[in-house]
Amino acid sequence: MLMLVNCSNCRTPLQLPPGATSIRCVICQAVTQIAAAPPAPPQPSYLQNTPSFNGYNNYHPPPPSPYNHAPPGPPPPAHGRKKAVIIGIAYKNTSSELKGCITDAKCMKHLLLSKFMFPESSIIMLTEEETDPTRIPTKHNIRMAMFWLVQGCQPGDSLVFHYSGHGGQQRNYTGDELDGYDETLCPLDFEIQGSIVDNEVNATLVRPLPPGVKLHAIIDSCHSGTVLDLPYLCRMDRNGRYTWEDHRPRNGTWKGTSGGEAISFSGCDDDQTSADTALLSKVTSTGVMTYAFIQAIERGQGATYGSILTAMRSTIRKTDSDLGGGSANSLLSMLLSGASAPSIGLTQEPQLSANEQFDVYAKSFSL
Repeated sequence: MLMLVNCSNCRTPLQLPPGATSIRCVICQAVTQIAAAPPAPPQPSYLQNTPSFNGYNNYHPPPPSPYNHAPPGPPPPAHGRKKAVIIGIAYKNTSSELKGCITDAKCMKHLLLSKFMFPESSIIMLTEEETDPTRIPTKHNIRMAMFWLVQGCQPGDSLVFHYSGHGGQQRNYTGDELDGYDETLCPLDFEIQGSIVDNEVNATLVRPLPPGVKLHAIIDSCHSGTVLDLPYLCRMDRNGRYTWEDHRPRNGTWKGTSGGEAISFSGCDDDQTSADTALLSKVTSTGVMTYAFIQAIERGQGATYGSILTAMRSTIRKTDSDLGGGSANSLLSMLLSGASAPSIGLTQEPQLSANEQFDVYAKSFSL
């Protein structure tokens, strides 16, 4: 059985070997002493019989400098696996209940299967509707799914992490956030187990990525602009002009990859909130950001990262006009039908962040 413990110094999640009484953190090298270990939660079936997963703690990150870049030379030859983790959390029967997040997860899975040819066996879904207890979106299960996504990745692999649910902020005391706040994801059991902080998301999904591996994160939650803690944020104005903001921590903490590529679309800026609404589909609630992202792809506006971002923002800003007229597009029609929507009056602005700067209107988008 796998068991996760937090580093006593930097709080990075570490996998405790069976019977171990201490463990050294691969990030900060601190040694964490372990008391009598509690019983480990059930191991997800998708992590069973995978020895390479236990080797995660052998990963050595690059030196802690914000100026490191990918190794020189061409990337290794392509390998080409596709893997995805899709999370939709409704927080049913609580004061935090959301209406569109499970629909978002189903639509995103359909998009990956039908448009980008992801094998169904390579997609892990975590929602409250799952019958397997290891696929309920608890903090432990989300952590294990994130580890699964990057484990054993090879050159040419395409990884997708989609999250639709609550997001939050908390005060940062380590000096690695420009605005003084960490961004968080809220698991189903966040009120008991706590949230997943952006530092952990970065350490788990971003830093291990080797050369030739590409990760796309699609995060539909509040305060999600920099929830992957990536070094650069694309700051785009309403006319489509943009500059890259440098978000590398001034304390020198490394937040990039180990040579791979990490790009994130998020629902809003760090100081904004994301909405779910039925006004877009006219039938059922969806996350505004997820709907806009899928619509951009289906309408042929997904050629470049810039075209996707501007199309998403246009959908959200649009007032006094419909969303294209007639029936919903073919991807969304799996769960949605209906037509034009009235002005939705939303102020959220989707964001794009990455481990390296690039020309958003020239770089082709692909999963």
